[in-house]
Amino acid sequence: MTTDTAHAISPDSGTHWTEPGAWPVAPGVHRIPLPLPMDGLRAVNVYAIETEDGLTLIDGGWAIEVSRTLLEKGLAQIGAGVGDIQRFLVTHVHRDHYTQAVTIRSEVGSHVSLGLGDKPTLDMIHDDTVDADPHIAMFEAAGAAHIAEEWRALSSHLEPDLALWGYPDTWLEGDQRFVVGDRTIDAVHTPGHTQGHYVFADTAGDLLFAGDHVLPTITPSIGFEPSLAAQPLGDFMASLARVRELPDLRLLPAHGPIAPSSHARVDELLDHHEDRLAQSLAAVRGGAATAYEVAGELGWTRHGRRLPELDVFNAAMATLETRAHLELLRARGAVVSGEVDGVVRYTPA
Repeated sequence: MTTDTAHAISPDSGTHWTEPGAWPVAPGVHRIPLPLPMDGLRAVNVYAIETEDGLTLIDGGWAIEVSRTLLEKGLAQIGAGVGDIQRFLVTHVHRDHYTQAVTIRSEVGSHVSLGLGDKPTLDMIHDDTVDADPHIAMFEAAGAAHIAEEWRALSSHLEPDLALWGYPDTWLEGDQRFVVGDRTIDAVHTPGHTQGHYVFADTAGDLLFAGDHVLPTITPSIGFEPSLAAQPLGDFMASLARVRELPDLRLLPAHGPIAPSSHARVDELLDHHEDRLAQSLAAVRGGAATAYEVAGELGWTRHGRRLPELDVFNAAMATLETRAHLELLRARGAVVSGEVDGVVRYTPA
């Protein structure tokens, strides 16, 4: 049983995992938690790797003032500053991982790498012909018309700051290997949470920089992308299996405390999703037909909250994650689907 995120102590710091600082996780490797105001995740872990030529950071944080201040303080603890950052290896395109890397690059010329699978998301952000958030159509097809309306109201006035969403210097495609100081780091493509997600494995150093792919206390969202893969959950579970084939490494996640075994957590995540698949199939057999209806039959969070108890953002993620489970059940031949008046409905096969 994992400890819940709200009370998780990280062994590198001996205090709550969100506590600011530069916490040593290995010789020359420091975990720097950066805050996420108004976000239930509370913080994102950025990892600074020291080399003779400067720093390589795994992820960059969210480009907001409080995050920048605490990054600078954390780097100062190891005798460095943002000008020492030579490279960012970004696990995926979400704002809490990517945008501060882009901002710092504009100031000091750091090199930024990102998975090619996340290019459609950046393309959409830069495409001024896109007049509606693509998630709205997904909610409508999932039978969640009221979520679609609330989402439309929330997103209609939002204009992305393109300065925060510049393209990377290098697109990562397939698996690659990097030399970072005296370390050899394998970049392993792990689509699922996003199509371009990567983990970075230092097998000799017993370290897995896991991004949002393997989190120690929560499960990452699946199926919540503006440019959606055909089988996001299938991709995610296949990617978990790939990480399971690596040596058992210390888990250095983007959210939550470090943990001793990547294998143990991968096994828990695979078991969790097989259980959710079984629950989703049972809901369809019981008469629930749309992704929204099936989501309403499931418990959410470790407290088993019902769908109406969630705020609109979390209800939206729950609905689309349920859609991902139903689509994998369809691919496995357990359910069939058809569209009626723009809404996708599922029935037992």
